[in-house]
Parts: sequence; structure tokens; C-alpha cells
Amino acid sequence: MKIALIQLNPIIGDLRGNRELIRHAVVRAGQAGADLCVTSELAISGYPPKDLLLREGFVATCDRIVDELATDFPNDLGVIIGHPTTRGVPAGRIANGASLIADGRVQTTVQKFLLPNYDVFDEQRYFRPAERVQPVTYRGLRIGLHICEDAWWGEPSTFYHSQPVQQNDPVAELARQGVDLFVNISASPFEIDKPHRRTGIAARHAKRHKLPFVFVNQVGGNDDLVFDGHSMVLDANGEKVLSLAGFKADQALIDLDALPAPVAAENTPREEFLLQALTLGLRDYMQKCGFSECVLGLSGGIDSALAAYLATRAAGPKHVHGLLMPSRYSSEHSVADARQLAENLGIDWKIIPIDEIHKSYETTDVIRDDLASQPGGLADQNLQARIRGAMVMLRSNRYGWLPLATGNKSELAVGYCTIYGDMAGGFAVLSDLFKREVYALSKYINEHVEKREVIPQMTINKAPSAELAPDQFDQDSLPPYSVLDAILEGLIEREWSVEKLCTLYPAETVKWVIGKLDRNEFKRRQMPPGIKLSPRAFGTGRRMPMAARFEV
Repeated sequence: MKIALIQLNPIIGDLRGNRELIRHAVVRAGQAGADLCVTSELAISGYPPKDLLLREGFVATCDRIVDELATDFPNDLGVIIGHPTTRGVPAGRIANGASLIADGRVQTTVQKFLLPNYDVFDEQRYFRPAERVQPVTYRGLRIGLHICEDAWWGEPSTFYHSQPVQQNDPVAELARQGVDLFVNISASPFEIDKPHRRTGIAARHAKRHKLPFVFVNQVGGNDDLVFDGHSMVLDANGEKVLSLAGFKADQALIDLDALPAPVAAENTPREEFLLQALTLGLRDYMQKCGFSECVLGLSGGIDSALAAYLATRAAGPKHVHGLLMPSRYSSEHSVADARQLAENLGIDWKIIPIDEIHKSYETTDVIRDDLASQPGGLADQNLQARIRGAMVMLRSNRYGWLPLATGNKSELAVGYCTIYGDMAGGFAVLSDLFKREVYALSKYINEHVEKREVIPQMTINKAPSAELAPDQFDQDSLPPYSVLDAILEGLIEREWSVEKLCTLYPAETVKWVIGKLDRNEFKRRQMPPGIKLSPRAFGTGRRMPMAARFEV
């Protein structure tokens, strides 16, 4: 039997549009000789549909579209489609389902057994879990069809315990009932190293049960999540024999009766994964939200330089607008570096000095005394950042451009950022990159992607500074980024205790960092959405209280 793996980029809620994506892909697969096509989890609705699932008529429409698709294809072509469903579910409940359509109708629908309820997942809010799993039969082939999390049973989790211990392993149960192969349809969001982890999970199932394993994943950016695709087929020895593209829609055909030889293992650099995820996440956020152009401030620093490069990859240089907004404290080399970056990228840029606007605040009777009482102080520094933020937002409002915030994870963690200033924007493209990762990715772009100096070397080499006060540098207010990032990684991504961190780093520094991290949750609650790259990104996956006291 020939199976087509169909890796699509659906738009959440665009039920008719997603139907057409599926229909066109299945028609192409059928013309290529496919007997069975497999799409991803919730391909009809897109993943995650969140509270759209609660809207009256939404799930019923998904079921109806599956019925309509069943009549679109030849009777001898089977299609497995993921969708929310009420089929076989008690009244008033819905399930995360997968339907096999053939011969002009829905033959059977299975339901997801394990519902993840950790990190960014909230499926128990919406779905009823399956009471059991059982094989699906098509043309005499017994298929162990299961959905995403069902393959992750028993996988260790660093922070969460989503699976009650009494639940059985769905894949093992399917094997016990007798199947010819496993098919897992997924909407598994990207995290760094996750593609390798998925391969390991599928390989363990294949080797344990001596059966081929087909994995079909969603691709595309949806809000703060990026789905990387990397659909694959493993043989009964757990060897990968087919691999679809990462970070783009793709489809491929494989003959179960004549599986090819194993493919060579990929050795993709960490920076390449990050670059592709960031580009796809920003591109899809813009396109799916109706933006064709974006605007951001260019300071001459490393963060805005990397953000501008990513915007250029995502939208094209003609659709990116950079604002250079020097103040009285800006150095000449910062303006020169920002201008050089814009010219290297070929983007539109404009210089808008903010000193005249800044002086108007200093001379107005309303706040003159407040600023004069602490010249160059925090209020004055934040005022300059907010003037710049207002300039970016003005261009956004006037021309309909998506405004990009450029803060990184290190700054956002300790509050080294200004609400309504550098945090102003519609998308925070670097929000899940520590400062060290910003530098590493920028160097990788110059050396391995562009193979020329796109991001100016001076921008990479110079000491970072907000340039909001005389002779100001980040390290005057923050620990060295090498230390800060390591402590933050321990606190955020590993949930290490203060005691453990104090054995590795100066106790005074550790306590300062955790104090800043906890105290600035209110700022992060107001930041624009960003792109999840790590196991613990700020946003929906990390839910911390704002009004709280936890002494360390």
C-alpha cells in the first residue's frame, strides 16, 4: 500500500480554506498513486483552536466539512483527517478526533486518549478523552491510528505530570490488539531539540513492537507557537526511511511494501533551527493576521539588528521599515551602525531625532519639575524609550505596518525594558532568545547563512547599551550576560532552587536575579506575543502570579 504523508500549514478557524488545502494536497497525492493519505492533528480547524471550540456551531461545521470532503475523492482513495468532533461523544462534549474517509463517507472516527494539560497545552479544558483505543482497518491493513500525545506516554517531563499513572500506554495497547503499522497524527510545536526527541520516541515504539511508524506533523506559525513539520516514516527497526521538510508545507509518498533504505541522520546546527523557527513564526504571524509590512526601531545594537534581519527574511526587504531615533546620548557609531545595517539589508530607513521632542517635555510646565529633580534618572530614561515607542506606533497606525518589539529574554526576565517604550509593538520576535543566543545567532548569520557582514561587526563587538544616559552600559545595571543568562536558564527553564544556583554562582547575584525575575512579571504580562523556542517561554506556557511574595 502506498501512503502519502501530507504536511500542511492550516490557518486556525479557516475551516473552508483548510478544507481546500487538504483537498488540493489529496488530489495531488492520488494522482501520484497514493492509496491512503494522512493529514495532521486537527487539520480542519488548525491547532490550537482554543476557545473557538466553545463557539456554537464551530465543531458541528468541522464534522460537516469532513463529510463533504468524503465525497470529493475517488472511492478507492482513503484519507485520514484530524478534526474536532462530536461523533461518538456524549451530548454536550467534544473530542479531538481523526476520521478515516473512503467510499464517499466517514468509515470510522477515533478519539485522542491522552489529553495534554501542561506547558502551552490545555486540552482537558475542551476535550473528552477516549475511553479506549482500537485499530482502524483499511483495505485489510490494520492501522494503529493515534493522536500526538498518545505516543508520548511514559515520557519524562521536567515540570509537569499530565498523565495519570493508571492510564495504559495507547501505542502498546494498539500493538496488543494486533496492527500492521502505527500512524501518529500530530500538532507538535517546535522547541529546540524537540525534532530529535520526537524521532527517538517514534523509534522506541517501532523497535519495541517491530512495526513501521508513520508520523505526520502540522507546520506553520500560530500566535506564539511554531510547528516545524519534520514528518517521517520509520521502519520496523526504528530507522528513519523518509523525512519531510522542516518549517514548510510538504508531502511525500511511500510504499509500505517496499520501504527504502534508511536516510542519513541530519546534523542541523542549533542556530539553523532557531533561524528557521523565528522566520516562519514571524512570517506566518504577519500573513495570517493580514500584515504585509512591518516597522521597528534601529538603535545600532545587536537586538534590533537581529530583529531587522529576521523581518527581512520573513517579509522581504521592501516590506521592512527601520526608524533610527538618536537622542542626545546616542553615539555617532550607533547611528552609523544602524544605517549600515539598513543598507546591508536593503530595507527602507529614516532618521528621526528625538531630542527636540525630549526637550519639549523638559520645558513644559506640567512635568518640567519632575524631570529636573532627577536629571538623567529612570523617569527621564524611560521617557526617551517611550518617545521612540510612540514614533514606531505612529508609523504603524498611519500605514498599517506591524510594529516589532526587539527585547530579548534576558532583558524581559529582569525588567530591563520599558513598558510602552521598547516593549511597545505587536510582536516580540526575540522574546525567547537569551542575550547569548542573540549574539550566537547573529554570528551564525554572517558566517554561515549570508557569508558576508550583514549584521555590522561593530554591532556584534561593542558593549551593549540602551544609550538613555551619559556613558551608560548594560553591565552597569546587570550582571555579565554570561552569568545572568546561566542563572535565568536555571530559574526559568529548569526550575532550579535558589540553593542549588548559589552553589554555582555568587549568592548575592542569584538572589538579585530571582528578585528581579519575580518582581517584573507585571511587565511581561503586557508584552506582545513572541515565538516559543525553549521548553519554558514567557507567555501561555509560564503562568506566574504578579501580586505575590515568595521569599528566597
